[in-house]
Amino acid sequence: MGKLMVGWSEVSITPDNKRISLAGQFAERISEYVETPVTVTALAVESDGESLIMCSCDLVSIGKALVKDVRDIVAKECPEIDTDKIIISATHTHTSFVYNRKESQTMGSTKEILNRFLPEEKQYVPKAVLKGDDVMTPAQAADFLAERIAKAVLDAWNSRKAGKYAQGFGRAAIGMNRRVCYSDGSAKMWGDVNTATFTELEGGNDSGIEMLFFYDENEKITGAAINVCCPSQIVEHRHFISSDYWGKVKILLREQYGEDFFVLALGGPGGDQCPRDLIRWVNGETPVDDPNIERPDYIERIADPSMFDIKGTWKAGKRIAREVIDAIEEVTATYDEALLKHNKYIIDLPLRRVTPNEYEMAVEAMEKFASKVTDHVNFVDNAKMHVHAGTILRYERQHKQNIVPYEIHIARLGNMAIATNPFELFLDFGNQIRARSRAKQTILVQLACDSGSYLPTAKAEKGGHYSAYVTSGKVGHEGGDMLVRKSVEEINKMFE
Repeated sequence: MGKLMVGWSEVSITPDNKRISLAGQFAERISEYVETPVTVTALAVESDGESLIMCSCDLVSIGKALVKDVRDIVAKECPEIDTDKIIISATHTHTSFVYNRKESQTMGSTKEILNRFLPEEKQYVPKAVLKGDDVMTPAQAADFLAERIAKAVLDAWNSRKAGKYAQGFGRAAIGMNRRVCYSDGSAKMWGDVNTATFTELEGGNDSGIEMLFFYDENEKITGAAINVCCPSQIVEHRHFISSDYWGKVKILLREQYGEDFFVLALGGPGGDQCPRDLIRWVNGETPVDDPNIERPDYIERIADPSMFDIKGTWKAGKRIAREVIDAIEEVTATYDEALLKHNKYIIDLPLRRVTPNEYEMAVEAMEKFASKVTDHVNFVDNAKMHVHAGTILRYERQHKQNIVPYEIHIARLGNMAIATNPFELFLDFGNQIRARSRAKQTILVQLACDSGSYLPTAKAEKGGHYSAYVTSGKVGHEGGDMLVRKSVEEINKMFE
């Protein structure tokens, strides 16, 4: 075991005097103002020549190209950093950047398929269009983010000092299952439960919060890594820039521990989780543009505040912050030495495939839809035809590709394990990894170092709908099983 060296950094990724295209919904949105700043927080830990650098970004996902750009900048600026040991993850806020090298939007690929079937005079028309000098393009955003994330990594690394750590645990009701099952065997994301055909929510939830605290040599706490199995998407439909509930967690913890307190927000497996209680459903304060959310017979409930609005971010933020404060107060000992191991792996997972019959049915559905179109189509039409357009895309792709390689990280710090994956991973897979891990505590980080989209269970695939059909992700449940086996195997090797 070696002495710990710890460095922190937080860098703003809030655009200066620029509006941005907001990622994460079928409906295109352009930001109108900043509700809370979006940032990247970096933690650098070194012990006995081994390093672990973790970055948490207020973004909806982390593209592979962004990871490469960040590592290239860091390698050029500081060759001593092992760039393979840089982990970049997203909090999955839906009120932050669309970024890419092309001028397409988030769901451009299915839009292109939709346009392929439509006559030229009835092509897709976005709800909001990027225009004006005060709007950052996705290509500009990609460069901006790479530079800012690299700066956070370098600043954290260069600020390393002798430090100590401690572990904590808490519980808060943040994530709940968002897939509704019906008596005919089908399932639906955001499904209406106020119907006689509703049978159950498809899966459970995890209220546990894994925590890792760091201190300076004088026992002053400097920051916390906080692992919550719920995406940060309360205000996901709104038209402002926001760090969602994680921004409120930072505000509340800094009121307690000072403005120099760092928060590394780590999203755990939450592909089928959301901050909303589908049983005690509370509508948004104003309508949301989401074709998958319909409540024709809405009944007002006494429950949480609207988990579509800013009040909900404060409620979730308070629940998390209270647990973190309690856990910090319960710390009885800190440690300045730890066994640190960190390995990066490339895992080859099978591409989820469609059958020729599914392809033919998708083509037929697209043709039928196109024949009835009377005007330009929009995000509602894209959502309606998304499954069919994605099936066609997958059929074309699977003739050229069988395997999808993904980067994962497995690390050990003392008696804690850390395992990453690039997916919106359904909770059951995370539970399997955590239950079989030989570590005393296991932090699981999704949406890290690539964008693998949803990875559903076999049960979800049978139920269907968004998040579980083939358009929603490149890998199916067989790949999830392989990810579990590889993660458990490599974690437990570190604890033999």
